[in-house]
Amino acid sequence: MLGEQVDKVHSVGISYEPVRTGDAAEFAAFLASEPWPFHSGGVVDVADVARRVAAGAYFDDAVRTHWIVVDGRRCGFVRAFDLDDGTPLFDLRLAAGCRGRGLGRAAVGWLVGDLFGLLPEINRIEGTTRNDNLAMRAVFRACGFVKEAHYREAWPGSDGRLHDTIGYGILRRDWLSQSITPVDWAG
Repeated sequence: MLGEQVDKVHSVGISYEPVRTGDAAEFAAFLASEPWPFHSGGVVDVADVARRVAAGAYFDDAVRTHWIVVDGRRCGFVRAFDLDDGTPLFDLRLAAGCRGRGLGRAAVGWLVGDLFGLLPEINRIEGTTRNDNLAMRAVFRACGFVKEAHYREAWPGSDGRLHDTIGYGILRRDWLSQSITPVDWAG
């Protein structure tokens, strides 16, 4: 099923290339190359990431990871996971020098279309971010995701401070109709 995907998809000058076993060293170096202010986990262990990539932890029937490539440069990646439980989640990371150019919005839009097209059995896609990650929250809204949850002090920052976590989701029917079904907060 997932192995039948196209290796490279082009959209608006951006390509999305699957992360492969041979990318282990570059992928690990990318993750270790800079701080990720809105991700928990602290310092990235390059050897550990390289081992996980080589072992297939970023691509199998339940996980797909794609490089985000602009003008031949790998600017980030988008990783979809939990593909086998009916409600996939995703992680998006862009190098600091590539942020603020609309790449996040393009990547999330591409990912939603890719997942709904590839996996007809899924009804929704979810994602979370810290409450202070205003850029990612804007990406969610621009891509048709709806705020569905607000978890107070649930995201540990690298400085030990707890941040609120915001949960978003998009329904297949909303994606197909380009509409938004509001959350029934009173229900």
